[in-house]
Amino acid sequence: MRVLIVEDDLEAAAAMVRGLSESGFEVTHAPDGADGLSKAQGGEFEVYVVDRMLPKLDGLSMVETLRREGDQTPVLFLSALGEINDRVTGLKAGGDDYLVKPYAFAELVARVEALARRRETGSVQTVLKVGDLEMDLIGRRVHRSGTEIDLQPREFQLLEFLMRHAGQSVTRTMLLEKVWEYHFDPQTNVIDVHISRLRSKIDKGFDRPMLQTVRGAGYRLEA
Repeated sequence: MRVLIVEDDLEAAAAMVRGLSESGFEVTHAPDGADGLSKAQGGEFEVYVVDRMLPKLDGLSMVETLRREGDQTPVLFLSALGEINDRVTGLKAGGDDYLVKPYAFAELVARVEALARRRETGSVQTVLKVGDLEMDLIGRRVHRSGTEIDLQPREFQLLEFLMRHAGQSVTRTMLLEKVWEYHFDPQTNVIDVHISRLRSKIDKGFDRPMLQTVRGAGYRLEA
């Protein structure tokens, strides 16, 4: 999958190129908005990762131009501007997601992967597998080592998200936004409670625990 990164901070761009390449993406970098627009118009990409504040042509203008031309490639905006109005402006300009700096790199990768899935064609994935854990998305059933696990609807959503990001650290912010659809932290222990319940169901009685707590980062489901 090809990703275009448009970022004028060369050190940050190099880190993104290196990290996304290690995650299996083919990455192209543009150091300003004008070059980013030219590369986007001349290439085929699954995702654009665009900084808002760019020389020559700002990120919002670049994306607005692409949208007017009919380019519907998913866009992830990066910005130090994190107020609600800033996010809304980015989404209205044609962005599909918005990540505020500084960010955890695992979250950047997860968001790029989520946007890339929107571009995938072919058969729809109906079964998720991580090690001996299997989720049937159609039948809404979960099994581990052949044993059926009874989950409540929210637990099912939580596990589905963790399985789609298996091996990656997922933050509380990611879980709040993608599972609970909160775009703010309500200062509640709802995540901790559901993680605890989910862990007891998918790990208790099995030889190897899968649901890990990553200190200072969040949680990770390991095969």
